[in-house]
Amino acid sequence: MKKWIPVVLALLLSACSSTPNKTYYQLPALGTPAQVSGTQTSRQLWLEHVSVADFLAQSGVVYQTNDVQFVIGQNNLWASPLDQQLQQTLVTNLGSALPGWVVSSQPMSSDQDVLNVTISGFHGRYDGKAIVRGEWVLSHQGRLIKRPFNLELKQGEDGYDALVRTLAQGWLQEAQEIAAQAARL
Repeated sequence: MKKWIPVVLALLLSACSSTPNKTYYQLPALGTPAQVSGTQTSRQLWLEHVSVADFLAQSGVVYQTNDVQFVIGQNNLWASPLDQQLQQTLVTNLGSALPGWVVSSQPMSSDQDVLNVTISGFHGRYDGKAIVRGEWVLSHQGRLIKRPFNLELKQGEDGYDALVRTLAQGWLQEAQEIAAQAARL
């Protein structure tokens, strides 16, 4: 009987020291891609590049714990690189917001508008807000338009699921702002 006590203790200790589960997040594209007929003349928008600040380029979802500290998640991770997710969802959201346009992450012609976006904040914050911050530059027939953005959206619930959904909502809002500006040109 005494021979089994070390084995049972070892099993109990190994059960207590198991590694936490990793959770992977993908940004939902909240817009629906619009279909464009090949026979109509449409404007074209090439989303050339979405870049993210170095601290956001990690695999972990970022959370700001106070005014100067950030934590990069070790168990709450992006399912694919954040810059790729932002680019893919922005193409979908812009396509939805700009009916009749062809929006692509690939160059199409020399007569296209070109959009570049730099993200300096895409994280949760200690006060329950999701931060979507950066700037975009839109080129239209040699004319450049540069706009900063700084969204602070209140999360409806606690947790990473709610944070990712709120970040996606902020990204959709900014896509609609970019679309409105592009449509005015």
